[in-house]
Amino acid sequence: MTRVYKCQCGRPVFFRNSVCLGCRTALGYEAALGRICPLAPGTEPGTFTIIGATLEANHLYRYCANLTSPSGCNWLTRADSPTDPQVLCVSCRLNRTIPDLSDPVNAENWRRIELAKRRLISSLLALGLPVQPRMEEPQHGLAFDFLRSPSDGPRILTGHSNGVITLNIEEADDSTRESIREQMHEPYRTLLGHLRHEVGHYYWDRLVSGAPSIDRFRELFGDERQDYTQALQRHYRQGPPPDWPERYVSAYASSHPWEDWAETWAHYLHMADTLDTAASFSLDIESVEMPFEGFKPEALVQPDDRFLHFINSWSRFTAVLNELSRSMGLSDFYPFVLSTSSVGKLHFIHTVVTQPR
Repeated sequence: MTRVYKCQCGRPVFFRNSVCLGCRTALGYEAALGRICPLAPGTEPGTFTIIGATLEANHLYRYCANLTSPSGCNWLTRADSPTDPQVLCVSCRLNRTIPDLSDPVNAENWRRIELAKRRLISSLLALGLPVQPRMEEPQHGLAFDFLRSPSDGPRILTGHSNGVITLNIEEADDSTRESIREQMHEPYRTLLGHLRHEVGHYYWDRLVSGAPSIDRFRELFGDERQDYTQALQRHYRQGPPPDWPERYVSAYASSHPWEDWAETWAHYLHMADTLDTAASFSLDIESVEMPFEGFKPEALVQPDDRFLHFINSWSRFTAVLNELSRSMGLSDFYPFVLSTSSVGKLHFIHTVVTQPR
């Protein structure tokens, strides 16, 4: 998907913009088109049409009702669909629980979370993955609960269960999240990373569990039928195996095959979105000269020249980005080293994501 957008005046605009700062044209994200669009007033109050729309996109739109909420959602909903009128966009319809917005801290945390979630959902839609709100598809749909730990109760844990992703909104506070990252000895911890990881569990249920690919999954990731609770307890008690860097994308991925899948899935989304963004800005990754020996076809689960190019471009690109981060005195942009085993798992996820549905 592209991450480069232009207003009708030719100025660059960005994913979170709802108005062009140059010509003041209204802007909105059309999820079906996967882009920020310049808008003109429609035939009814509060409606818009897309400036320069093709025949296929020549519809009437409204802003998501959450535009005026703390989340500031700039996504569009169809206003000319009498059979399925929607007040909230597809991203906001995934929310099952949001925090008490009368608390300014909650409101700010929710704003940050929604920015990350919209980024996630736009990527999932661009990849052609099923994104169905649980309120509309109770059996297989996706939902989010954004909760805050009570002052006198147990801490809310971020996780996934049967299509419902729970996120402790305290993770939206940078200092809190950084403190947890240090306590957990993690090299990377972000809101978007949390969401990508947890949605990986959801798609394992949707795309792998009970599918013909389950046997190949078990060959690569291990048998997920081992006791999950015991596996996590063992991981937190004993730590990861000494050779985990040779077999997993992260230490936590070694705890259980489900976590290995979710961690690897998150990395796949990191790569796909970042490389697409780089391509959108016409960054020539191939011209980067690095003393880099790429992965060979043997690392993949099957011959696939396009994915091999993808993974080697990622390795070359992140080596440069890490150096740029160090030049600014910051932590590495991508503080991970991919093993041949991890590349095979990433390729398996790629085959699952791109299979016909």
